[in-house]
Amino acid sequence: MNISEIFALFERQIVEYHKIDSVNEPSHNPYSEGLFEHVLWEKSYIDTVQWHLEDLIRPDDVDPVEALRLKRWIDRSNQRRTDMVERIDDYYMQQFAQVEVSPDAKINTETPAWAIDRLSILALKIYHFGIEVARTDVDAAHHERCLNKYNTLLEQKADLMQAIDDLLHELATGRKRMKLYRQMKMYNDPSLNPMLYNKK
Repeated sequence: MNISEIFALFERQIVEYHKIDSVNEPSHNPYSEGLFEHVLWEKSYIDTVQWHLEDLIRPDDVDPVEALRLKRWIDRSNQRRTDMVERIDDYYMQQFAQVEVSPDAKINTETPAWAIDRLSILALKIYHFGIEVARTDVDAAHHERCLNKYNTLLEQKADLMQAIDDLLHELATGRKRMKLYRQMKMYNDPSLNPMLYNKK
């Protein structure tokens, strides 16, 4: 898949989610397990649900018990998000496994999957700012602020997509080399987080 197709998949998932607009609704992934598209859809779904979980936990008057439940949900979601990013990078590692890498090839500051992670969040920002731009119950100043940000996001989308395309081309031609470092998160691991293992 090229990067335009990936962004279009993210857009489709976001629209599908908002048909019901509930964090409790399953992803309705249209792609079969094992396909790259399946992983991308799940990644976008996780990001979309987490976007709305972050909204739910924001009000000052949220019930403390409910806030804790949402916080735990967000923590689990963050772990799933990281897992999905790593699966996307595994895909690209396989794609470029046979590439003859140039001796002077450098490592990029981020892997393709972490750049695609940024693109997934950008798709959500564009969708939600699009809603704000379309509102008719706001004053002109609010509309102008949102329109300016929306246009900036579209510019950012074009730049990021070009940058990812360039990175994938450089990896495919051996001008850059891909190297993975797993996230090694500690807070979810009962053997690594002292707040958890000291309770034993």
